[in-house]
Amino acid sequence: MKTTVIIATHNRPDSLPRLIASLAPELATGARELIIAENGTPTPMQLSLEGPPLKHLHEPRAGKCRIQNRAIAAATGEILVFLDDDLVVALGYLQAVEDFFDTHREFAAMKGRILAAEDPDKKVGATATYLDLPIADHGDEVIEVRGVLGANMAFRADAIKQVGPFDERLGPGAGGHEEETEMSQRMRRAGYRIGYAPKALVYHEVDPARANRERFIRIARERGRCRMLHEKHSAADVILKNAIAWVRLRVAQLTGAGIPRIAREERRLAIARGMFDGLGG
Repeated sequence: MKTTVIIATHNRPDSLPRLIASLAPELATGARELIIAENGTPTPMQLSLEGPPLKHLHEPRAGKCRIQNRAIAAATGEILVFLDDDLVVALGYLQAVEDFFDTHREFAAMKGRILAAEDPDKKVGATATYLDLPIADHGDEVIEVRGVLGANMAFRADAIKQVGPFDERLGPGAGGHEEETEMSQRMRRAGYRIGYAPKALVYHEVDPARANRERFIRIARERGRCRMLHEKHSAADVILKNAIAWVRLRVAQLTGAGIPRIAREERRLAIARGMFDGLGG
């Protein structure tokens, strides 16, 4: 089966070449396809001609989902792999993806394994909790899961064709988040199953600049707002979620809980507040 790798990228001239280099050994034969899907920059970046052959799509308007949907339309693979630009893949990554879909035909989508490239606590310290890295580690066995994570996910092209493209209201450059959540929900409603592939491993960069409490809370609030774009929640439900989240945070604060517990409750409250923001449409 032919595989297409789609890398959505925005203004990461240092990180993207590292990812391409990690993929290069498995792309050398030309049997697999690489699409660089760049968005939100006035002009396309200049990519080195060295390395594996690739298609370079450019969209000056911001919107990760918009450029991913263009890439889906241009792809020729039976398996579509989506990777963020701030990671590197483990040796044999693409073979592991293909083996997963070949062996587990019951799954139409794949949630890959995502580990930190470095120890966040050692690199960042006490504020590592606020990095909010998209870590996905469910162990060493293939299991069924409810959804994918955008940093490392893959789909059978036929399934994407059946359920439709990514919701362009969501994701970076638009609403900010939740695009993979919404896609996972549509997949499950259509009767498709999603599996976790432990051998499809990537390593996510640890950027100390991301360990920022204000950024952490802002992102959580954006997630809540995005949730209201693609899910139905009554005003009463949202108000109750806010009340419960506020109580949980106050209890954590009053009992002297550590930063990780406080951060979890701050995220819960910020998501609830974002959902409240979205009540007005």
